Amino acid sequence: MTKPPTRLALAAACGAGFLWGTGALVVQVLIQRHGFTPENISFWRFVVGALVLLAVFGRPARWPEFWRTLRPMLGTLLAAGAAMAGYVLLWFYGIERIGAAIPTLIALCLPPVLVTVVALARGHERASWPLLGLLALSLLGTLLLVLPHETGAGTPATPAADPWQLVLGVAFAIGSALLYTGFTLVSGKLSSTLGAGPATLGLTVVAAAVMGLSALHRPLQWPADVPPQAWFLYLGIVTAALALLAFSWGAARLSPTLLTIAVLVEPLTTVLLAAWLLGEQLNPAQWLGGALLLVSIWGLGQRESRRAA
Repeated sequence: MTKPPTRLALAAACGAGFLWGTGALVVQVLIQRHGFTPENISFWRFVVGALVLLAVFGRPARWPEFWRTLRPMLGTLLAAGAAMAGYVLLWFYGIERIGAAIPTLIALCLPPVLVTVVALARGHERASWPLLGLLALSLLGTLLLVLPHETGAGTPATPAADPWQLVLGVAFAIGSALLYTGFTLVSGKLSSTLGAGPATLGLTVVAAAVMGLSALHRPLQWPADVPPQAWFLYLGIVTAALALLAFSWGAARLSPTLLTIAVLVEPLTTVLLAAWLLGEQLNPAQWLGGALLLVSIWGLGQRESRRAA
């Protein structure tokens, strides 16, 4: 039976993926119905999240202690926050050029492979057929979920206008995957050293500042109508503050491999919510993909629990 710390940490990581999955539908609404740009959405998402986290974890009495702990890791925090902002933005850029399916597959499926390779190289994981089999199972499940469902990842699928656009779209998706991999590899150390709350606060502030630079390219604007404002608040409070807090808490207690696999709950959530709220039909391959993904997460959780014991 899975021990409580591992079980709770796995639930936290899956919860972060679930909340990010709900955010994908919100982003789709904001882009399609209200015409907001990915940069605009990401900036306000991180700003609202940072304000919420600051209100909860930013008590002035704790600032001297937090700064003493943060100072040796300031460079890591800045790099991780910039990576967090960058991987979201590059993923959106890939979707804009070649549709949702290929960039989503690359951005979601490449990080678990890269993280596992790094863990094997560092000796944090031991190569075994169960590990490789569960990793392959999770990637196959994600493939079945995402590939037939091109409209559920944030923007509608659009064909590439020319081969150059295809190259750019794939390059953006690979860049997103690389940044997410780096972010995942250092997030556990940041959370363990600073605490999940302060680490998430610092990362979100840095990400908001980085996204603010996008104003040099496209003007940033807060929505004027009440419904878009409500969506922006949801993205900031739920998919930034709460989801990143759950991710950071889980990252401090799980291996990077299991962490990246658990977050693959995101596309499963998006597909199920699209079927429930938007009336989109799930085909048998998607149901099978969801089942394979859940089995792989359960199997890796059991494996990590035995290792911890």
